[in-house]
Amino acid sequence: MNRVEQALATFRQKPYMYNCAQTVCAAFGREDLVEPMACCGGGRAPEGTCGALYGAMQVAPEKSAAVLAAFVAATGASTCREIKGANRVPCQECVRIAATALVNSGL
Repeated sequence: MNRVEQALATFRQKPYMYNCAQTVCAAFGREDLVEPMACCGGGRAPEGTCGALYGAMQVAPEKSAAVLAAFVAATGASTCREIKGANRVPCQECVRIAATALVNSGL
């Protein structure tokens, strides 16, 4: 199972019930970030950033610009409110896009 599949397999699934930010961190082996990301799902990441995107940027801060650019190119926005409002991209798709952006950045 690749990292994108791992992220999708744990998103809101038992026994973990991870939110979008946690699932991206866990899929990339950053267990140290899972607990701190518990408060970053559902539009609660800093500045309203999508949790999946925020988690991806925390996994690889040095690749944040590339991850952000790829994510915005795919979703049309970086905040949960914009993504859910005008663009109607489901959370699970945001997880897939964020994880894919990390993989494509060389992680």
